[in-house]
Amino acid sequence: MKKEEIKEKVRERYGKFAKQGTSCCGNGCGCADNSAENMSKLVGYSDEDIGSVPEGSNLGLGCGNPIALASLKEGETVLDLGSGAGFDCFLAAKKVGKKGKVVGVDMTPEMLKRARENASKGGYKNVEFREGEIEALPVEDNSIDAVISNCVINLSPDKEQVFREMYRVLKKGGRFMVSDITLAKDLPKELRNSIAAYVGCIAGAITREEYLSAIKKAGFSDVKIVKEEPFPLDAVDDPSIKDIFDKLGMSKEELLKAAPSVVGLKVRGIKA
Repeated sequence: MKKEEIKEKVRERYGKFAKQGTSCCGNGCGCADNSAENMSKLVGYSDEDIGSVPEGSNLGLGCGNPIALASLKEGETVLDLGSGAGFDCFLAAKKVGKKGKVVGVDMTPEMLKRARENASKGGYKNVEFREGEIEALPVEDNSIDAVISNCVINLSPDKEQVFREMYRVLKKGGRFMVSDITLAKDLPKELRNSIAAYVGCIAGAITREEYLSAIKKAGFSDVKIVKEEPFPLDAVDDPSIKDIFDKLGMSKEELLKAAPSVVGLKVRGIKA
């Protein structure tokens, strides 16, 4: 698959999510109960988190809660890669306070429109959203205290470049905390080559070792896995996951065989 083809398909699908106001993606990009609230609870958000943001900002697209583990401080500048409708940005804004700032970057115009509307509804003066790709961030060098991202880097066809960009924009001593999807072992060829599976957060994933290697190549130190979680096997009944496997001509039994390969990962690192 060509990089631009992947990006266009991802942009198209997430544009649809923005318009419909929900997702069919959840923990491991699939969940039997696919309401945004239930998905978010499954991956680590509290009722307080979910209830404290503007309605329509939580689309249930994440695979973890990077805010809970990022130890954000008042006055810091935070960057969210793939900010979507603004859910994590708004939670981060509460942590950094009026003296802090949160910048969300997303390549999908529909998501940016929705995020900006949500920011206006919620009266967030310390949050802004910029259009751009995470492989070429519209952010100045050495300007960010903390980078967060939630189930987005796995969608990039050039993950090493994403981590290089993260390193570039972080201040010395700055840190990142990301929740993402990785592989414990390689996927079947048919699944690996599927555009449908890619935009569904599955085929774009690389192995944990490759993921950590890309981070370290970018220059980060003190890289640590905070948590790993297996793909939820009850997700096989999620309509989005069934649709992917139907398109590939794969059975539920084949999905169950592939599912243990997919692992949710929370990882952090520092720009020394």
